[in-house]
Amino acid sequence: MRWENLTVEPAQPAHGRADAALFGADAVTTRTFDIPEFRGITFHEIRARSIINRVPGASRMPFEWTVNPYRGCTHACVYCFARKTHSYLDLDTGIGFDTQIVVKVNAPELLRRQLGSARWQGEHIAMGTNVDCYQRAEGRYGLMPGIIAALRDHANPFSILTKGTLILRDLDLLKQASEVTDVGISVSIGFTDPGLWRTVEPGTPAPERRLDVVRTLGEHGIGCGVLMAPVVPFLSDHPSQLRATVRAIAAAGATSVTPLVLHLRPGAREWFTAWLGQHHPHLVRRYERLYAEGAYAPKWYQRRITRQVHELAREYGIGPTPAGMPRRIRPPEPVLPPAQGTETAEPVQLTLI
Repeated sequence: MRWENLTVEPAQPAHGRADAALFGADAVTTRTFDIPEFRGITFHEIRARSIINRVPGASRMPFEWTVNPYRGCTHACVYCFARKTHSYLDLDTGIGFDTQIVVKVNAPELLRRQLGSARWQGEHIAMGTNVDCYQRAEGRYGLMPGIIAALRDHANPFSILTKGTLILRDLDLLKQASEVTDVGISVSIGFTDPGLWRTVEPGTPAPERRLDVVRTLGEHGIGCGVLMAPVVPFLSDHPSQLRATVRAIAAAGATSVTPLVLHLRPGAREWFTAWLGQHHPHLVRRYERLYAEGAYAPKWYQRRITRQVHELAREYGIGPTPAGMPRRIRPPEPVLPPAQGTETAEPVQLTLI
């Protein structure tokens, strides 16, 4: 297994040496737990040297910094775009991604130290955008409470995207953080079809349970958007399916819904295609044609899905957010008294972004 190539910056010679690795082989402890929840899963506990990661410049993501306490994910979503990252460690991007989990056990203390550095400018940090920070491993390692507490104590804005119900464990911390900084929470729910869920997202909580998370957060004053991702071509994109999903999202009290069509990057593409051939072989040729130009579905298809979902969202009283971005709430601007001799302006409806 290759650990030493995970450097803070791209390796460049410096006085005859490459940059230091994020962690070395001597910092890795491998564990297995013989309990039903983790049977067949191997955890590689490491002490990372950096935890705030800059998003590559070529990325389509609308944020610049992320924190990822885990690599690999027991959610085992067959389409997960992050599968390719396991190849950097010489790990398998298929079953290895689902069962070989890297745990950055020092993430909370390291984040607190980096947030306190004079070089850090307090920029927004996104979590859950690579692998889920509330996957099953979090139930054992409990890294997120310390991470959220550090962000709260430094009043650093952040957002979380998750399919995990374990986020409700940290409800009090999220409420405390939202009192001092911008906090955005989004839950990923691409569809509500139980049959599709069981095969395409086998390690995740059921869509109904994720809808309960949206509902519970809202009941406690934390607005929660839904990233409707992925919309799976030919399997969850029929108008009746889109309507059922948006209706359920609205009924749960989501503040927004943002559709995202399935994309198939290298690593994920091979694994998803194998799954498709096993479960829906009649669709293999249709997928080859739809994704013939690369990882993303054609623009016309993406626009059609986006239009349909936005129309349904308006019908059910919810609205979209920018693609891939969890909802964040700006503090209201201070209201200044009108200048003497001027008329009072009409009230203006604040917008949610």
